[in-house]
Amino acid sequence: MLELDIYFKRDDFCLQINTIMDAPITGVLGASGSGKSTMLAIIAGLLKPQQGHILLDGVSLLNTADKVFVPPHERRTGLVFQDGQLLPHLSVRNNLLYGYRNIPPQERRFNIETVVGLLELEPLLERKPGSLSGGEKQRVALGRAVLYSPRLLLLDEPLSALDERLKNQILPFFLRIKSEFKIPMVYVTHSPREIEFLTDRWLSLAKGKLVLQDD
Repeated sequence: MLELDIYFKRDDFCLQINTIMDAPITGVLGASGSGKSTMLAIIAGLLKPQQGHILLDGVSLLNTADKVFVPPHERRTGLVFQDGQLLPHLSVRNNLLYGYRNIPPQERRFNIETVVGLLELEPLLERKPGSLSGGEKQRVALGRAVLYSPRLLLLDEPLSALDERLKNQILPFFLRIKSEFKIPMVYVTHSPREIEFLTDRWLSLAKGKLVLQDD
């Protein structure tokens, strides 16, 4: 369960959210500039709000009143962006293992064979990102995030750069992650169709405020 009560101001933009996310996948809808990506960056620890607190499964990641701020690398959140952000000089195999190799063996919840099989990545393992399609890159980015054994997956419009055909191919993989690995997800998008496909629980942001919450 993720509990958010945050206030963040930068220039003329203000983000103020107080909510609890306790669904396996929580969708977050909103137009560009509504604060969706800023919210994810705050959850991940990439931005620090002026006021508020964040609790993940009862563990405090942020509490400005008590001067608690857990740095990003200790929060164990997996981030997947719309462009995948793969390392171009590494093979798919080494991209997948990039975060995996940096966590102690006893903290690794999944192995590469399981993740590769689930996301159908076997034929891609020796290829470089430059030779992959958009959909293949997103599957690799998702696999890399899962192999990091995150406590929470943060997905920032992961399909927005794909055409409808590729979106339809990739969406089922998120449901596989949900059912097989039991990692909670916050799924940010501007597409109601993606939200409807993935989850019944969603929030809607506009101009930095929570304007609708569907239970």
